[in-house]
Order: sequence, then structure tokens, then C-alpha cells
Amino acid sequence: MSRPSKPTEAELELLRSLWELGPSTVRHIKEHLDQKKSAQQKEVGYTTVLKLLQIMTDKGLVTRDESARSHIYSAAYPQESTQRQLVGDLLEKAFAGSATKLVLQALSAKPASAEELADIRALLDDLEDQS
Repeated sequence: MSRPSKPTEAELELLRSLWELGPSTVRHIKEHLDQKKSAQQKEVGYTTVLKLLQIMTDKGLVTRDESARSHIYSAAYPQESTQRQLVGDLLEKAFAGSATKLVLQALSAKPASAEELADIRALLDDLEDQS
């Protein structure tokens, strides 16, 4: 399968809802977005969500099941796959392929919790064992 287009920020927001909810209708996604918005954020319209999902379908980011009266949308790729693609692009563009620089900047921008540090250590241990 070819690599999908990179999602925009608005498309990523819809993908996060789909990853959390699973296959959903436009109305269900809109309600989920409305519940998650802060007081400063503007409520998103039904037609905006629908239009974005149509564009995302064309881009291959979501799939649409048209068998029911209300179409059901699903993320075309798992969250981890999309995140890996975005991080890979960032790694090449901003850090000239240096994973060390990416990790150091990420950890200095927002300190990791004890649990996150334990996960990072476990991942590093696994990577060392593989080499």
C-alpha cells in the first residue's frame, strides 16, 4: 500500500477522534470533538467535519462504509503508523536524520514523566539487545 498523504492539523484532530472512538458517523465524530473542545475553542460545524472527512477519504487517510444510511468513517491507518510517518518526516526535515537531536529536543521541550522515562529506558534496552 502506498504511503498516505500527510494529514493537516485539522485532519489529525479528526483522526485522533477516530482512533479513540473507532468507526463512527459524522455526527458521532462532531459530538466527540465538541466534548473535547476548550472554552476558548470555537465549536466545529457538522458540514465542516463532513467536508474534511470527504477530503480525507480522497487522500486515503480514512475509509468510508456507505452500506448504511449514515456513512461510517474509519481511520485507514493505525495511530502508530501515522505517528511514525510524521516523526520520520520531522526527523529528516528538522534534524537532518539525527534521532539523538530529535529526542534531546523533545525531552527538553517537555519533560517526561517517570512512567514515560521508564518506557523510554525499556525501549532503549530492547534496541540494545537487538544490536
